[in-house]
Amino acid sequence: MPDERSTIRDLRTDRPTPARMYDYYLGGKDNFAVDREAAEQVLSAAPEVRILAQENRAFLGRAVRYLAAEAGIRQFIDVGTGLPTRGNVHEVAQAVDPTARVVYIDNDPIVRAHANALLPSDGTTTVIEADMRDPGPILDHPDLHRLIDFTEPVAVLFMSVLHFIADEDDPHGLVAAFRDRTVPGSHLALSHITSPEVNSSGAAAAADVYKSRATSPAILRTPKEIGALFDGYDLVDPGLVYLPQWRPSIPDAAADGDSVWMLCAVGRRQ
Repeated sequence: MPDERSTIRDLRTDRPTPARMYDYYLGGKDNFAVDREAAEQVLSAAPEVRILAQENRAFLGRAVRYLAAEAGIRQFIDVGTGLPTRGNVHEVAQAVDPTARVVYIDNDPIVRAHANALLPSDGTTTVIEADMRDPGPILDHPDLHRLIDFTEPVAVLFMSVLHFIADEDDPHGLVAAFRDRTVPGSHLALSHITSPEVNSSGAAAAADVYKSRATSPAILRTPKEIGALFDGYDLVDPGLVYLPQWRPSIPDAAADGDSVWMLCAVGRRQ
């Protein structure tokens, strides 16, 4: 039998992970004391992070609905998916077309375990445990190719994950690796934290918690740096905006970036 301490290390219950901290912000229960303690440190510095997480989840739903219902996408790759919760990509996409196919990717083994237990068994979805910083094995993975036909348009999603990729790990090159495997008419949707005009010190302190305690740092990037991730894509209306401003269900509800300092956009591959 495997050594229990080794199993615990493999599951990384000794350090907070972004996926489990995000689950805590959303009110989930798939987290450990170490995640809750770090998340509370973040919330103490920047209480708006909980709102930010909720708005990010809402953007995910609106973006996938747009991609499936208006852009006609039937294949989705969700990179850095996090722990399953309500309104997952396959649930939103398959509400439009039950044949839509979704591949989830995350490097957290707990995410894989939960996803395998909750995903439908109809062959339209799968989860791959892999590190997005090494896209080659992901793009060549047989489970990916079992569901994704790269001769047809694909939507690649990076929702609230690229700010956990340090500059030296080349987030731009990571996105480009997926872009270069897809055909024109494919789409990219992503969200990314930025430096807020209000409570910039709190945002920096929250990022320091990830850097000092979590398995990945959190990098605040400028709008220009985030926009550059869409090289090779044409942004769909309304372009790169704060989360609540991307096609809100109630137009008057769109907020500024004071309390939701995460930018988002959807782009169509040229």
